[in-house]
This record gives sequence, structure tokens and C-alpha cells, in this order.
Amino acid sequence: MLQPSEDLEMGCWAIDSFSNDDAADWIAELTEQDDWTPVDEALATVVETIEYVEAPEAAEGLAAAEVVAAALGRPGPAATANPALVKWLARTQPRPSRQQVETAAKAVARVLAEDSELRELWAETSDFEAWRTDVEGLLARLNV
Repeated sequence: MLQPSEDLEMGCWAIDSFSNDDAADWIAELTEQDDWTPVDEALATVVETIEYVEAPEAAEGLAAAEVVAAALGRPGPAATANPALVKWLARTQPRPSRQQVETAAKAVARVLAEDSELRELWAETSDFEAWRTDVEGLLARLNV
């Protein structure tokens, strides 16, 4: 498990999409609401960014894509281990549209691209391949 490190410019505890400060804050805000709007907004921010995707937006976009995958019945281990998210999914029972799933997949692909700060930060660590494999697994679970 990756520990907080001075070589990363973000708070980080592990490779999965929920284990950083930006995603943890975003999930906390999402689970206090009853609608899908934060998911759409986080994904749109990543997809609609014309140039460089900053790390905080990328982290929130990955977390939102994980929520989409979980709502499709394909949660990753981090999603099932997050009690607040599990309760939110049970309470709201979201059903993402095909377009929302496609947007989530585009956001994940954008985070994996060369012009993503989050990708750059991970590329500077020895855990880059594990992180990329995890994010590619999310893309596969979206199954677009």
C-alpha cells in the first residue's frame, strides 16, 4: 500500500480511486446528497477540460466513474469497502444512462492520457504500473 510520500504532491494512502484526499472529500459530499448531480458534474469537468487535467479534478472524476461502475453492479473493492457509498447507493438506487456510462469511460481515459496531472504524479512513483492497472480495471468495469 502506498503511504503518504513527499515525492507525491497529493495526499495518498493507496492506489484505488477513493484513497486520496480529493476523492475522499468528494465522496463525503456525494453521500450527503440524494441525487446524481455531483457525479455528472465531476465527470463533465474532466471530459470538458480542453487542455491539462489538474490532479484534484482527475481524482474526483475517477471517484465519480467508480460510482457509475458501482451503480451498474460492477463495484471495485474500494467501493464495496466504503460504507457511506454502499449506503448511498442503496438509498438512492441510481441507474446511470448509457450516455452517463460513456461519459464516465471518457473521463477515465482522459485521466490516463499524457495531459493528466494525476497520471504524471503517479508516473513519478514506483507504483505507477499498479495505479494504471487499477484505473484500466475501472475502465473495463464500465464496459463501454
